Amino acid sequence: MRVRALLALAVVALSVYIAVTVPARLGLDLRGGTQIVLETRDSPTATADPNATDRTLEVLRRRIDALGVTEPVLTRSGDRRIIVELPGVQDPREAAEVLGRTAQLAFHPVTGTAGTSPAGSAAPGPERPGELVLPDEGGLRLRLGPPSLSGADVAEAKAVLDPSSGLGWYVDVEFTDEGGDGWARLTGRAACAAPGDPARRVAIVLDGEVISSPQVDEAIGCRAGIVGGSTRITGGFGGDEARELALLINGGALPVPVETVEQRTVGPTLGAEAISSSARAAVIGTALTGLFIIAAYRLLGGLAVLALACYGVISYAALVALGATLTLPGLAGFVLAIGMAVDANVLVFERAREEYARRAAARRSLRAALAAGFRQAFGAIADSNVTTLIAAVLLFLLASGPVRGFGVTLGIGVLASMVSALVVTRALADFAVARTAVRRRPRLSGIGDTGAVRDRLLRWDPDLMGRRRRWLAVSAAAVLLSVAGIVVRGLDFGVEFTGGRLVEYATSSPVDTDRARDALADAGFPRAVVQSSGEGGLTVRTDRMSNGEEARIGEVVGALAGGEAEKVRDELIGPSLGAELRRGALVALAVAVGAQLLYLAVRFRWRLGASAVVAMVHDAVILVGVFAWLGKPVDGVFLAALLTVIGYSVNDSVVVFDRVRERWSAGRGESFARVTNTALLQTVPRTLNTGMGAVFILAALALLGGGSLTDFALALLIGIVVGTYSSMLTAAPLAVELHARGGEPARGGSRRPARKEEPVRA
Repeated sequence: MRVRALLALAVVALSVYIAVTVPARLGLDLRGGTQIVLETRDSPTATADPNATDRTLEVLRRRIDALGVTEPVLTRSGDRRIIVELPGVQDPREAAEVLGRTAQLAFHPVTGTAGTSPAGSAAPGPERPGELVLPDEGGLRLRLGPPSLSGADVAEAKAVLDPSSGLGWYVDVEFTDEGGDGWARLTGRAACAAPGDPARRVAIVLDGEVISSPQVDEAIGCRAGIVGGSTRITGGFGGDEARELALLINGGALPVPVETVEQRTVGPTLGAEAISSSARAAVIGTALTGLFIIAAYRLLGGLAVLALACYGVISYAALVALGATLTLPGLAGFVLAIGMAVDANVLVFERAREEYARRAAARRSLRAALAAGFRQAFGAIADSNVTTLIAAVLLFLLASGPVRGFGVTLGIGVLASMVSALVVTRALADFAVARTAVRRRPRLSGIGDTGAVRDRLLRWDPDLMGRRRRWLAVSAAAVLLSVAGIVVRGLDFGVEFTGGRLVEYATSSPVDTDRARDALADAGFPRAVVQSSGEGGLTVRTDRMSNGEEARIGEVVGALAGGEAEKVRDELIGPSLGAELRRGALVALAVAVGAQLLYLAVRFRWRLGASAVVAMVHDAVILVGVFAWLGKPVDGVFLAALLTVIGYSVNDSVVVFDRVRERWSAGRGESFARVTNTALLQTVPRTLNTGMGAVFILAALALLGGGSLTDFALALLIGIVVGTYSSMLTAAPLAVELHARGGEPARGGSRRPARKEEPVRA
């Protein structure tokens, strides 16, 4: 016990130190900013392989450094994708334009003209071998020879304003030593042409467009060239244009083209509100959960609440120590894991209650009962947490963005809850039950009696498995009703799965969605999907929306609200990425079902494992059906909730079947139906107490979370209610039915044996 106490103290002390000294890394959805996902594409001259993507990332890093963004984050995702996080950037248009430009800079000799045309109307194309034809700044079509210099020959470029010379803004270019020599040769050859001859000009081309084509000064002699290694790029630039051009030149050319496949912008006020609302939900939900656990388990309940506080510190310290990014769904997962962390404590305490009540009065010992409770509950704790970890790992491997952050947070929370329950709670509980005052008042400990719920069940002793087909019929009806909702109402897939753009506005006064829909249709957006979002919020989603169209939509929404509409969230998902995410969601669900079935097949008999998986699918279908009937969006956050519900459902079934396996292995001569019925009644207190702990947390999130957290919490609340029902009245009856059809000898169904169960009353 002393070693366990020292270990618990060391873990908590180290966690407190890390939590105090290491700052948390907040995601952009919490601190505000823009995330852009770029995908490299093949070009005629280069393949977008991992090496090209890495080189592209370095060029983008130089460009972003030149933008002056504080603490940007660039990471490669897969072979072709680059994730760019720009904290504090609320208008991503300039950043996206700068990042997406290939910036192929070249200096060409002009060999002549090819006629005139309106500026920009002449498409580049070869006129003679090795030549291009491009319009200059005034629309005159120039013949260009092969490039003599490229962006690699430039040492530095900077935007300069010189009002005294009348040039206005221009870009001053300094060449490298080799580039300076090349510039002298290029201008020297051009100086051989007569003044006014187009061949006396030099064309500076960026991404296939002539940005400047100055004529070599008449004072420069033939073959002499311009020495000094510098030049000016003029073209009637404004300040922003000159700075952007200098930035692109300094950053260098991208090895391969890139395409923006995803873009998310979150305002700082939305992130601050999410943190404060989640914090309030955590405090209120945890307080209610703590009061409930104390009321149910008295002294040990109070120690469990203290262990929960330690759990919070341990899991937070693990997050910051690993450098994990805390996102909005991740924050919700952190809060949810507090409620789920109660489960291990409840399992132990209920087992300890049974053990204490089973022993004769002269042999009763709180310490022995507690030790037996930890020993007997370990298998169920391990199995239930492994099933939740499977869901967390799948979220991390198959999801992306904030949903992946939720998977990380949930996984760390599960591991931390096991440490909290098996180390911290054990150390505190061992110390408490060893006190003389507690030994003299065993009921004060919380495990000295069986509890009100168990007492009522023992007196009632219902034969639930005797009505198993009735329960299965109710489950089948619920599934059919849910499927009807999916077929009749359809699913409102979020922008992640459909592609397109979603913008959320905060308005000073509420805007009626019907009015907004009609006004946007009149403004040229008849297919815009308009939904309310929290208090005074409105979301608009379209298949395609340019930045100019978004500005018009914002004006319409602001006019309806009688003021300005503040853009608090902006999400852009490319159609290819949307299709990919849809496939990923289906793969995640399929892999989740397969992984759970495989794990349960190893840990349990196949009938129990199959019954747990059927109950899991039952819960998933009902949750999707309820969201279809309610018209709620099915997006990435919903996927996180759905996979969590899957883990929770199997978690509940595992606890019941763990008890079934234990009683059936004891070989008491009872029918399988009777064994299952008894095991089910014995686990009801744990199921209800654990469910109530999670419900308090989720109800607080649903009422106080706001935005997407409300739908997230609603999905989990539905999942917990349905999962609690299915573990008792779907999985268990189905297991009994499968067992009966598998050839169990007829032994009276689930009729009670002549001798009652051994008493477990205190």
